[in-house]
Amino acid sequence: MPSSTAVVGAATAAYSAALVLAPGVLIGPAGLADSRDTRTLVRSLGVRDTALGLALAVAPAGRARWLFVAARVLADCGDAAAFGTGLAGRPTRVPVAAGAAAWGLLTLLAGVRDERAGR
Repeated sequence: MPSSTAVVGAATAAYSAALVLAPGVLIGPAGLADSRDTRTLVRSLGVRDTALGLALAVAPAGRARWLFVAARVLADCGDAAAFGTGLAGRPTRVPVAAGAAAWGLLTLLAGVRDERAGR
């Protein structure tokens, strides 16, 4: 059975790869203008998060895994802050920022669960 961190990492990588292939997956729900620049930015986020997700999926227990957990949590907190301020005044602000924060929390909880289970 895979670790919780590996499952969260694989889910992160899958969603993030979708952003690279189809940036509208985030652009539409976030209420962003669908422009070439926005697609480029979303693809960039997708590449970053695909790499972090894959790293989480394969990282061995211990220091390496915690390094990737921390990187993922920090990236999600940064995204939550950026969306929270950048989408000010829009109805999509709270759900999009909360979604980013929730992924960070989920990653942290998976890491803690695996640590406690000795995986």
